[in-house]
Amino acid sequence: MTKPFRSGFVAIIGRPNVGKSTLLNRVIGQKIAIMSDKAQTTRNKIQGVYTTDDSQIVFIDTPGIHKPKHKLGDFMVESAYSALREVDAVLFMVSADQKRGPGDNFIIERLKKQSAPVFLVINKIDNVHPDDLLPMIEDYREQMDFAEIVPISATEGNNIENLLEVLTGYLEEGPQYYPAEQVTDHPEYFIVSELIREKVLQLTHEEVPHSVAVVIDSMERDDNDKIHVMATIVVERPTQKGILIGKGGKMMKDIGIRARKDIENLLGNKVYLETWVKVEKNWRDKQRYLKDLGYRDMDY
Repeated sequence: MTKPFRSGFVAIIGRPNVGKSTLLNRVIGQKIAIMSDKAQTTRNKIQGVYTTDDSQIVFIDTPGIHKPKHKLGDFMVESAYSALREVDAVLFMVSADQKRGPGDNFIIERLKKQSAPVFLVINKIDNVHPDDLLPMIEDYREQMDFAEIVPISATEGNNIENLLEVLTGYLEEGPQYYPAEQVTDHPEYFIVSELIREKVLQLTHEEVPHSVAVVIDSMERDDNDKIHVMATIVVERPTQKGILIGKGGKMMKDIGIRARKDIENLLGNKVYLETWVKVEKNWRDKQRYLKDLGYRDMDY
């Protein structure tokens, strides 16, 4: 007798910078969500598809829940909450090396209203002594009745297989929503723009924080099967444009070299990447620019 095929949608939710995108990339086996050491790196809900012979889990990596400071922040938080309305299970991720804070408490109060099972996933266990985990588990258990509590290390891969196995057991019989070889529902140009933005965040540090967006102007394949990518990096101030270009164009060159390597890994082809920098003052607070730059789900 064959095992029933199980499937479902699972949201990954938590405060900024607890490792949600790292977990998604680890499960999927390739980079589809960008990572940096800055909070609120993820802006859109990014879906990753994990498929085995008898199950398919569609993970939704959400922006970190935080107090919004502009329209883009409003979009990010609403994007995270909207994910809760459409899933079969929720992974509430916290960091083992951080004490429970007001942000975690805020999310827990929201999760108590959730009808789907909620897993507490304690990430970054490689950063703490095992003895320190027990008090943390007890503390969170007192706050809410979680379906499961699973300690992991998304970076090292510790206990990920167990998490997937336990999670699958909570899913009901269902269809295979995506082909087995598909790992994300986002079009390639979205992932390409995110990979470029990741390099900007990694290389510019605090000088050009989250006032950056990347627009893919075109992606075309030539006769030699090489893909030509034209991209515009949007910033809010002329000083940020100067930082991005760098002395003699060095910063832009470094961004391009690193981004091209990841894009080639994603697409499996040689890539020619050309980038420009454009100043669009206060774009994060302008609805029209947010929609033009790809943040389209503004009305829920």
